[in-house]
Amino acid sequence: MNSDIPRTLAPFFQEYRFDQLDATRDADLVIARALAWGNRDELRWMFARYGRARVTDWMCRLGARRLFRRQFTAWKMILEIPETRVIHPPSGVWNH
Repeated sequence: MNSDIPRTLAPFFQEYRFDQLDATRDADLVIARALAWGNRDELRWMFARYGRARVTDWMCRLGARRLFRRQFTAWKMILEIPETRVIHPPSGVWNH
């Protein structure tokens, strides 16, 4: 599959066949890895490819689940996302 994902991000997809990833189909995965581990050039590519609105939407929907707390907090501040827009994962306590 032809992918325009920067090859420099490949080390962050070790459990996948990088050449089989698709920037459109696998956008949630690519955004997660770029936000978590991307350098300045990779982040620039990600925002150019997906746009600030889509990345912000991803943060609101999945960021709290897919990023470490410090990463999530930093990106939430950078993107100026109000707490009221964030969907947090349920607590680890099981109600039986």
